[in-house]
Amino acid sequence: MLFPTDRTGLPPRDTARITGQPDARVANSGLRPTSLNSIARGAVIRQLDTVVSEHPAALAAEVKAPLLPQAVALRPLRIALLGYRSKPHAGGQGVYLKYLSKALVDAGHTVDVISGPPYPELDPRVRLIELPSLDLFENGLGSLRLRHLRSFTNIIEWVSKLTGGFAEPYTFGRRAVKYLREHCADYDLIHDNQSLSYGMLQLQAMGLPLVTTVHHPITSDLRIALAAAPRWHQRLLIRRWHSFLSMQKKVIKQLHHVVTVSDCSRQDISRDFGLQPAGIALVHNGIDTEEFRPLPEVVRQPLRLMATSSADAPLKGLRYLLLAMARLLRRYPELELLLVSKPESGGRTERLIERLGIGHRIRCVNGISTADMVRYYAEASIAVVPSIYEGFGLPAGEAMACGVPVISTDGGALPEVVGDAGVLVPVRDAEALAAAIDSLLQDPQRRTLLAAAGRQRILELFSWEVCARDMDAYYRQVITHANG
Repeated sequence: MLFPTDRTGLPPRDTARITGQPDARVANSGLRPTSLNSIARGAVIRQLDTVVSEHPAALAAEVKAPLLPQAVALRPLRIALLGYRSKPHAGGQGVYLKYLSKALVDAGHTVDVISGPPYPELDPRVRLIELPSLDLFENGLGSLRLRHLRSFTNIIEWVSKLTGGFAEPYTFGRRAVKYLREHCADYDLIHDNQSLSYGMLQLQAMGLPLVTTVHHPITSDLRIALAAAPRWHQRLLIRRWHSFLSMQKKVIKQLHHVVTVSDCSRQDISRDFGLQPAGIALVHNGIDTEEFRPLPEVVRQPLRLMATSSADAPLKGLRYLLLAMARLLRRYPELELLLVSKPESGGRTERLIERLGIGHRIRCVNGISTADMVRYYAEASIAVVPSIYEGFGLPAGEAMACGVPVISTDGGALPEVVGDAGVLVPVRDAEALAAAIDSLLQDPQRRTLLAAAGRQRILELFSWEVCARDMDAYYRQVITHANG
């Protein structure tokens, strides 16, 4: 046991009966049979949100983890991957669920992804179980309807958004508990993707083998956002939005099995959440090098830069790339920036682009397919990662896998990914970023060498096959621990 397991101080919790369609399972596991054997793999199941309150003690007594056969070390596992928000092409969480689930299926396991909206794009062999929320960031506060008030979870979500909060990790945890109370026997292990919600402690109290991935501590996002906010009322709103961190700090100290994706993140989680680094497992992310690959038949645009960024998140450092772009346009008036992002209308990014007068040289795309992303990389001469902090750095790794020379900041874990196969510059330094881009634009031979070195580094060090192998070994340790 790595961490304390004191359950005191938790809020009242809701559980639920399931009103949607049942899940399906493969019936060769040796576990007790269920009635959930009718839905094909790859199907999408939507779960309605009907709430019945119960006492936590009754919950723990009522639901028991399945008894695993002694051959668990030899047979494939049945895994539930949880994601409270799994946007396919931005933010990293949907990307992680997509490729980890695919790699685990490739390794012979059965995988369900249980997610709130926006939903991930998944391999056809992986079933998506949808846990609908109000998704107020997409639908707005005005989308509330009378039928939504039947769910206390919906009310919490709406009131939190109304008052500037972000309740999705918490409310997803409630919905996940409702689903897994009914279907816990269908899984050998539950793997939560950073909700760090009170619901995860409920699942752990049920005796379910539980793993939690923490990509990086959101405390880093909070510090960077506060530093970028010039006015007191903006800082107040930022603190309110990040108030879910108080829950996450309590929860993570009581979880038994936490894994992260880089050594940098392990040190940061240890520092910000008060854990021992030795108690945090490390399994690096992978890059799908079959999807993210060079396209030699595509002609590169000699003056095109490309960046993938959550445009209005200060953490991603887009401001410094835009400032560098304004400098470079004086020397390269035909330079263009392809930005895979959706800037908020009237937001800080849009206002900065307008103030710098560079909008005519920037093209924004969003909601694109992986195939489109790979083609855009193939057309770019340089990929730029301006982030102030990354827990791993998927955009850098994907660009390198596509054979594009990468210029990256040294924020967070980016040096672990880029190594000596790209150009590293200090964070928050537009001048250094501009100088590095200028240098590479003038040196096509170095661009070619870096492109080849980047691809090779990803092939050797960061594959999803290796990630799945290491995660499989960790899962089996967790299951053995759960069975005493």
